[in-house]
Amino acid sequence: MQKLVLFVVIFSLVFCLFGINASANENLNISAKSAIVICMDTGEILYEKSATQKLPMASTTKIMTALILAEQPDLAKTIKVTRQMVTVEGSSMGLMPDDTVSYRDLLYGMLLASGNDAANTTAYALGGSIKGFAQMMNKKAKELGLKNTSFVTPSGLDDENHYTTAYDLALLASVALKNTAFRAACSSKQAVLYYGNPPYRRSLTNHNKLLGNYEGLIGVKTGFTKKSGRCLVTAAERDGKRVIAVTLNAPDDWNDHRALLDYGLSATDVVSFSNNDITDVLPVICSDADLVRIKAEEKSFCTASNSAKNIKRNIILSKFIYTPVSAGELVGRVEYSLNSKVIATSNIYSFANLPIRNKKEKFLNRFFKCLSLIWNNS
Repeated sequence: MQKLVLFVVIFSLVFCLFGINASANENLNISAKSAIVICMDTGEILYEKSATQKLPMASTTKIMTALILAEQPDLAKTIKVTRQMVTVEGSSMGLMPDDTVSYRDLLYGMLLASGNDAANTTAYALGGSIKGFAQMMNKKAKELGLKNTSFVTPSGLDDENHYTTAYDLALLASVALKNTAFRAACSSKQAVLYYGNPPYRRSLTNHNKLLGNYEGLIGVKTGFTKKSGRCLVTAAERDGKRVIAVTLNAPDDWNDHRALLDYGLSATDVVSFSNNDITDVLPVICSDADLVRIKAEEKSFCTASNSAKNIKRNIILSKFIYTPVSAGELVGRVEYSLNSKVIATSNIYSFANLPIRNKKEKFLNRFFKCLSLIWNNS
């Protein structure tokens, strides 16, 4: 009898847990074959639906192409367009052979007009060929930990070996949005550019219909082919909360993303650390003062609502520093971790200027004092 009662209790608990989860999923009413919402700052998964299923991703591919381009040192650099660069089907920013175009124009051409010509031109300019640039894309994917992604084309045209997952796309977007040039482009509703032969004024409009129609929307990228269906990556920021949503093969992607972003923002909190308690001093080698005060900067970031209490803080400081020391000089850092993974860092600075010890002091006296300080703090 007791065993029966125990079984009923356990079964009821399991049913309730799964029932709650299913109910939450049903309430979102997501049309997408695959979907995910993550916290942008920590990478925590807030909601997912088949998020690790490998699927074609259409022009959301251009997030990687645009990121590699945005990381180039000189976005004002111009190139001459060849016929080979623009021999590609699909959406276009209007490039023609012999046009002069800058890297910045190509960036906006990809992220606003979703130009396959812009993606191809970027591939030839940076990788020498489509294949060469695909190798760059896959190398970058590996560096970023995108374990279920394979790139073949820079634009997202269909290929059986060209695929990703909603989870990998979310991680990629979180990295791309840290790039200032990428973020500025993908969050622009419109852009005025100058390219052509000779260059003349053009105006491009972003394909992302949620820009200006969803509070706090940042971007990121739309995509569509018959094989992939409608694909979309978005990000939103409100009151310090930052989330990223991805859908693959979503017939009703705009409404999917409204629901996903609403849910993600409601399921996150902003955690703040004043770090006023970090008031240590550091030993200083060869200084009249021998010690210098330190100050840690404040830190705020977004995390899942139920994770805030589990964040741990680790203070990392040198055992001593050498003079001369300048006020505001970086002397250490604070690491914030969740489940043994570092999710954020902040800096620790010196609080005063300390010159080298008075040179009139005898060399041997200075030498042995410095040696003693090093020994005592090693």
